[in-house]
Amino acid sequence: MWDVENAGPQMAQGFALSLGLIVAIGAQNVFVLTQGARGRSPWLVAGVCSACDALLIAAGVGGVGAMAARSPLASGLLTLAGALFLATYGLRALRHAWRGEALGLGAEAPAPPLKAIVCTALGVSLLNPHALLDTVVLIGGLSSRLDGPGRLNFGLGAMLASACWFYSLSLGGRLLAPLLRKPAAWRVLDVLVCLTMWALAAGLVRSWAGAAGTCALASMLRN
Repeated sequence: MWDVENAGPQMAQGFALSLGLIVAIGAQNVFVLTQGARGRSPWLVAGVCSACDALLIAAGVGGVGAMAARSPLASGLLTLAGALFLATYGLRALRHAWRGEALGLGAEAPAPPLKAIVCTALGVSLLNPHALLDTVVLIGGLSSRLDGPGRLNFGLGAMLASACWFYSLSLGGRLLAPLLRKPAAWRVLDVLVCLTMWALAAGLVRSWAGAAGTCALASMLRN
């Protein structure tokens, strides 16, 4: 039975946790902001990212997070796949900055196909280990202390925070559009995007290498 008395506090806890995790700069936030500024299906991008987060949060609250955390192989493969995706995305942004292709607000610059935009939004959401860690492992793990209705309330609050953030970020991109119409501003933005993506990818590789080294050392000590 739904506990009306505790539903509000539990949803508020999930909302605060999700918002605190998602506000940190990352691939999702950068992509939503830039698409909002360029006016390239900003609300659709925000909706896709929100829906992906909702799906991952539901998986975490449903207990997938604990199982994923106990599988070193799955965790390692996920980390490497995400690092490759982020590195590729960063290289693409650097190429745009070098060639001056960052003028996505100009009428002369054709927008990419809608399918490409949606696929990229899915990639930065579902192939992003930071997002998976936040939604599946952390939110799912912290919700495990609650009973069934409590986990539902906690998860709903987390989903609401994600949706509020992405749509606010998309709106922020639209408000910044006049500034970002300047070619120099887009070059700076794409360079920052590149550095952010590469820093995230490097951090993932370091964490994977550290975990792999620890496992190898532990195996040697056991033998």
